[in-house]
Amino acid sequence: MNQPEHELASRIVRHLDYGVEQIGPGTRSRLLSAREAALSHYREQPVAGLAWAGQAVARLTHGRFSSARQLIAISALVLALVGIAYWQNSAPTNELADIDTALLTGDLPVNAYLDKGFDTWLKRSSR
Repeated sequence: MNQPEHELASRIVRHLDYGVEQIGPGTRSRLLSAREAALSHYREQPVAGLAWAGQAVARLTHGRFSSARQLIAISALVLALVGIAYWQNSAPTNELADIDTALLTGDLPVNAYLDKGFDTWLKRSSR
């Protein structure tokens, strides 16, 4: 903390302490009862969004994963899940499915591809 900020804070504390000393005992007891009444009516509001997630993870993991066995098991599980997800995305696709997709999304009807003379017509028209 900067020295001027620290000095300001200490001056504020001294001023508040002086003010408390000047308050009478009856006023102090009324302020104390009002504070206690206000705190008894206070309820924590639920936090919206994901602001609670970090605190929830900290509560769940606090002191639970202290042994090396648990850490190794959890890391192996996470690596296995990542490996499976990578394998699923990089697996070779079925060639027949690709051909079917090309046929169904093409401009020509499927019967045109099944016609025996269609191949010769394509070769002749491409010249």
